[in-house]
Amino acid sequence: MGDVLAGFHAVWEFESDSVLIRYERGIRTPKLFQALGERRIPLSAVEAVGLAPGKRGTVVLRLRPRPGADPLMDAADGQLKEGSDPYRLVLPAEREALAEYYADELKGLLTESGPAERHLVAAPEAPLQFKAYDGKATFDGTSVQFRWSWTGASSAKWKAGDQSFPVSGLSGVEWRSPEIFEGHLRLLPRDPGAGRPAQPDQDPASVVFGLGYGPVHESLPFAAAVLAAVRARGPAPAAPAPSRRDPADVAERIRHLGELHRAGLVTDEEFAGKKAELLAEL
Repeated sequence: MGDVLAGFHAVWEFESDSVLIRYERGIRTPKLFQALGERRIPLSAVEAVGLAPGKRGTVVLRLRPRPGADPLMDAADGQLKEGSDPYRLVLPAEREALAEYYADELKGLLTESGPAERHLVAAPEAPLQFKAYDGKATFDGTSVQFRWSWTGASSAKWKAGDQSFPVSGLSGVEWRSPEIFEGHLRLLPRDPGAGRPAQPDQDPASVVFGLGYGPVHESLPFAAAVLAAVRARGPAPAAPAPSRRDPADVAERIRHLGELHRAGLVTDEEFAGKKAELLAEL
């Protein structure tokens, strides 16, 4: 079609095989939209188009993606608030006739429905990172690293130490919005094994969110990028050579470990073993 339709917070550009969505940058634009910037949605990833009345004199044009077509929506798993749905375009009510025209045009171009066999919408690009309540999460495209915060991480996570998870060893991700109770990002291993902690704050494969930590616009694109990499994974990459730890960082971690030991949260044997591991990283 080659036409452009501008709404609140976004502009949709219609092509013969896709819709290019450009999100505005502004103080009133949802932060998730600003983080996404621009997304191309192939029509093969869409199974339905809807037009409905909105709030306060608006109409809403919405695409419904096919299950499995978009890693962002797969990771969100229905938890996004209506105003943060990247597939909604809100327009003034006086533009309803124009919106209806584009809705009909799009419907005529749709040919696919049902679950997609692979992701058809591009995921946010790595590298990505965000601060959770109990640590910092980073993703370089091949592996996820969790580095624990001494002010927020549980003793179980401190005992386990900082974590690195190659994409090849993961089966997926579990994202729980920080806007609901007990939000978290949990990495799901291909071989879950036995005795895995039920609570994310005790699981070294999880980071937990809190007020101001792990916001949707940071943690959800991160989860989507990891999920997309998992789905597209190839052979397991070679393990990188261990890097040398900053001596000041090691000293701080040993100090915190000593506090846990004095508080009775770490046994003598655990304290000695973990201290030796930290010193070996120098």
